[in-house]
Amino acid sequence: MRRNPQPQPLCVAVDTGGTFTDCVWIDQGRTRMLKVFSTPDDPSRAIADALDKIGVRGPLTLLHGTTVGTNTLLQRKGARVALITTAGFEDAIEIGRQARPKLYDFFFDRVEPLVPSEMRFGVEERTSSGGEILQSPDDLGTLTQEVAKNNPEAIAISLLFCFANPQNENLVVKALEPLSVPLSVSHKILPEFREYERTSTVVVNAYLQPVMQRYFENLDRRFRTQAGHNGDARVFVMQSSGGITALNAAVREPVRTVLSGPAGGVVGAAAMARRSGHDRIISFDMGGTSTDVALAEREPGAGGQSEIAGLSVGVPMLDVHTVGAGGGSIARFDAAGALRVGPESAGADPGPICYGRGTRPTVTDANLILGRLQGDRFLGGDFHLDRNRTCQLTSEWLQRQRCRLSLEQFAAGVIRVVNATMEKAIRVVSVERGYDPRAFALVAFGGAGGLHACELAEALNISSVIIPVLPGALSAFGILVSDVVKDYSRTVLWRALHEVPFRRLDAEFSALRRKAQRDFRQEGWRGEILHRLSVDVRFRGQGYELNVPYTRHLAQAFAREHKRRYGYTYSGREIELVTLRLRSTVQSSQSRLSRTKQFDRFKPEKRMPEKRLVWLGGKKVLAAIYDRNSQHPGRKYSGPAIITEYSATTVVPAGKRFWIDPSGNLVISIRK
Repeated sequence: MRRNPQPQPLCVAVDTGGTFTDCVWIDQGRTRMLKVFSTPDDPSRAIADALDKIGVRGPLTLLHGTTVGTNTLLQRKGARVALITTAGFEDAIEIGRQARPKLYDFFFDRVEPLVPSEMRFGVEERTSSGGEILQSPDDLGTLTQEVAKNNPEAIAISLLFCFANPQNENLVVKALEPLSVPLSVSHKILPEFREYERTSTVVVNAYLQPVMQRYFENLDRRFRTQAGHNGDARVFVMQSSGGITALNAAVREPVRTVLSGPAGGVVGAAAMARRSGHDRIISFDMGGTSTDVALAEREPGAGGQSEIAGLSVGVPMLDVHTVGAGGGSIARFDAAGALRVGPESAGADPGPICYGRGTRPTVTDANLILGRLQGDRFLGGDFHLDRNRTCQLTSEWLQRQRCRLSLEQFAAGVIRVVNATMEKAIRVVSVERGYDPRAFALVAFGGAGGLHACELAEALNISSVIIPVLPGALSAFGILVSDVVKDYSRTVLWRALHEVPFRRLDAEFSALRRKAQRDFRQEGWRGEILHRLSVDVRFRGQGYELNVPYTRHLAQAFAREHKRRYGYTYSGREIELVTLRLRSTVQSSQSRLSRTKQFDRFKPEKRMPEKRLVWLGGKKVLAAIYDRNSQHPGRKYSGPAIITEYSATTVVPAGKRFWIDPSGNLVISIRK
């Protein structure tokens, strides 16, 4: 008797944003998408609603990019954390570094540490910088009692030089385990030097751990119940470094997920741009609340040090720069009468005026007033934007502000201000990093990215703009096609002048590879493990490092990168090998989708082009309105034009040429 094959689980990628929750999945070989309004009070509710609309009833694999960690840090709603550190270093997280973001601002308020002084506990112990145990911790029983009296919800443990020898940290862990409280241990999370950064990272991890655990348990319970699952469901989480990981790993180290949504966007942008023959890109993700920009050469690169909500985080993250400028960013006049846009956002509730509940003008409202956004084409016509309400409430608001600008003048001013903010953000990841933006293509996505991309590209002399397939849900698509990634590091601080100690480096990297293989197998991953080796290097006497690939030409590669980044280098000067880094990857079953050309939207429909009056470049012009799905691949069109689709709208100024390339991407030529 022939047995029926087990049904393959439906794989759904979800990116939870401030305004919309985006879903991407494969249905009968075609890529589908759905956007639903986010539910900020409980993000899992929007996910469950989306799964219900998709009609999930069988086995399910959920790939999740979440903003819960980021929002927890921004809103300071994390766990009550106790910090255990070497005696005398209890205040390191409050002292921080001498770097001052606003040196001459008398009214600047520093970021308060996540752990108050009464929750910091010192241990009399000491490990030397070389790993020698100089003093073992004593009286750990008293320490455990003192910590227990303060009722912590999580505990962060970070002892001096534990990355060189974790023996003392392990003793502290053993003493605290009976408290049955989540423990974040620094030599497991970030075995690197720089005590402040390491301690801050471990504290952030502990701060997020109970919150993320409750969220994922609630999500798992909700979609199993609502979607009718009986144990045939698995959840994976997107990491800030650009790869997915198992749910238990994300719960154990939630600090690695704080930028998971933006990371998915960078991965998706790079994958789509490669299909169009571009491997040097600047990704531009403009959503409802914020704009995320990143630069990628050939593939996205992860940096070792970042700052989230004013807190130092040392785990690998894609170099994404975020500004508070999105479709929901609220316009206002400051005390001097200057027009400002953002960072405050209307979000999903109440949302922009045109959504029907908001009362304060936003960037989305400005685009609708100017005709750049077509109210009857929003979300494929499923949701109608109320232009009359927008014009009426905005006019009344302008009167209360005693502003004499016309509606169109005000709306155009909002667009110019928000464009200036986003242009500055792009310069941060390009010009300030030593890259010429003219050598890159601008990949614009997010629901609002296409509305502003051409103007930004023109201001930066970028020659090409790419609006990828599924632009309004590209972050979810990036999550869908991501590989399984694990990052490892170890600080060594070795000096080299004439010869690099390759034998010692090979031995250390072999140990890291063995650890990666054990971790992948323990989580049940199968397939070939690909390892990428790199080293943080600096000249002796410098305070910061550059990361270069590990090859037998390590010293020469570092000298070239130093010259490219800073404009000069040294010859014959001693270098320091600071931190060894290993990035291990297993290809996921979905990653091949980044090469497929079968895409579709949730509710496809086609329309013939028509002409409408639109404000572009400060004047009213007659623009062609195209449905993206009705355009013929390869045929070239000319602006002015508005290109609509289910998840986004693209504005093409006069004189610009655009076409759908063989990969399905919309390409706009900026230079004449």
